[in-house]
Amino acid sequence: MLQSKYFRTSLAIIAFLTILYLGSKVIFLFNPLINIFNLLLVPMMLSGFFYYLLRPLVKFLERKKVNRALAILLIYLAIVGIFVLFWMLVWPTLREQIQNFINNTPYLVQDIQSQITRLQNEPALSRFFQQDVELTSKITEYLNRAITWVTNSMTNLIGVVSSIFVVIATLPIILYYMLKDGHKLNPILVGIVPRKFRKEGHDTLKEIDSALSGFIVTRVLLNVILGVMLYIGFLLIGLPYALLLAVISIPLNFIPYVGSLLAAVPVVIVGFIESPTMAIWSVVIIIVAQQIQDNVLSPVIYGKSLDVHPLTTVLLVLIGGDFYGIIGVLIALPVYMILKIIVLKVYNIIVAERGEDIRTLEDEQM
Repeated sequence: MLQSKYFRTSLAIIAFLTILYLGSKVIFLFNPLINIFNLLLVPMMLSGFFYYLLRPLVKFLERKKVNRALAILLIYLAIVGIFVLFWMLVWPTLREQIQNFINNTPYLVQDIQSQITRLQNEPALSRFFQQDVELTSKITEYLNRAITWVTNSMTNLIGVVSSIFVVIATLPIILYYMLKDGHKLNPILVGIVPRKFRKEGHDTLKEIDSALSGFIVTRVLLNVILGVMLYIGFLLIGLPYALLLAVISIPLNFIPYVGSLLAAVPVVIVGFIESPTMAIWSVVIIIVAQQIQDNVLSPVIYGKSLDVHPLTTVLLVLIGGDFYGIIGVLIALPVYMILKIIVLKVYNIIVAERGEDIRTLEDEQM
């Protein structure tokens, strides 16, 4: 029976399920490790994000014969200078728009209802609203929900920023050592791999590093360009809170596909409160900017480095959000890219070994 492949496979499955069952009974032993993981996840994720974003600058300065530690400190000084410029030039306008939006939030529902009433009084639309009164009430209900979602999102965002302020304070320290000693990690990881597969392990780590670097850098570049295009478009049509809405759209668009829809919700609401025509023009601006990003900029900047089907991306976002909330949504695609590279590399190794075994067997038979 032990020579039967089916029997050995069944025993392996039973052993694996037994280990999972016993592990579930002592899960409390792993709670300290889980707490440490949750504590370190956000600062490590942010540090990794900025590591790939700033590493090209560090390498550029090193090529100019600048010491690595000094190059990192120079980049830190440049970042401080950017924040100072932001605080002096952008923050006053942004703060004013945030305060105005918060002050006008209680009147948003009334403004929406007045706009719907005005549409009902239009001769061209009056018959439509009279024939379907329930539709009008549903529109008001959905818009009220959208306003509540936007208000709660801003409140939750402020709460999240406040709660992780202490964690973010450790970010520069972690990032400094990642930029300084990050190049030493690959040899350590390759040393863990068996000697037979060290070349494949080195190639896999190099491919993962290249994929993550390209994804993060290009994603940041595309989202910043998109935010600038939206801001210019909002200014051209005279949309209120133009800077605030453009700034909100930049982080939301880091969420693939779903993020663009979430970013459009507050824009359409603000535009509709101003006038239905303004809402239509806001949608036009969003669509034009998204089309430029997807069809003009993305193929040039991304190329074929992100070979992920759109349906796969949507499923990854849903699964990541269900498992780990907003953090899961943000890391779902990078984690998928890493796992895809590893699985393909392991598959190629297995196929190559089977090919060698077949050739060896044929040589022996000859």
